[in-house]
Amino acid sequence: MAATEHPMQALAAFLPEGTFDQVVKYLHQHKVHLTVTKERKSVLGDYRNAIPGKNHRISVNKNLNKYAFLITLLHELAHLLTFEKYGHRVMAHGKEWKQLYSNLLVTFVQHNIFPDDIKAALRQSIADPAASSCAEEGLMRVLRKYDEKKAHVSLLEELPLHAYFKTHDERIFEKGERLRKRYRCKEVKTGLVYLFSPIYEVKEVEKD
Repeated sequence: MAATEHPMQALAAFLPEGTFDQVVKYLHQHKVHLTVTKERKSVLGDYRNAIPGKNHRISVNKNLNKYAFLITLLHELAHLLTFEKYGHRVMAHGKEWKQLYSNLLVTFVQHNIFPDDIKAALRQSIADPAASSCAEEGLMRVLRKYDEKKAHVSLLEELPLHAYFKTHDERIFEKGERLRKRYRCKEVKTGLVYLFSPIYEVKEVEKD
């Protein structure tokens, strides 16, 4: 099954020490149905607003480290708060969401929950949050230091130019030049060109 229902106390295992009570307070106050789900490659978390007969629904990937899990949950909670205040009248990641997300981050950062390197990276998020944590490359690099080590997995930016690498769906690419914020990479089988984030996780493979 993609999703797992956990008793509320079990949520503590996914959160940094000292954050459980505050998080549960938000979940209860806003009547959130929280689901911890398996890894999704396209998103870290998701929010669905309340509708008649159903509470607000938030899902967060269970493979995230505790700090990434909390940050993702706060990102989605900010969507909930934005919806409760503005409904569908504002952009999903507009100034209203940014302000509410920044406020949530400040609430947790000021309690010394995060290590110093994550706290420093979060200052940029507080000043100008991105639409996705994945888009904040500095923050993602720091958070990755707290992941369980994965065998033979590298960030794309760590590979040399023209290296071959395999993605999670087993496709093989050749790393090309960096174009502003993305690397131009060619799929070996089809010759099609795709743009990859520098912090995309890949496995280097030998050239045939």
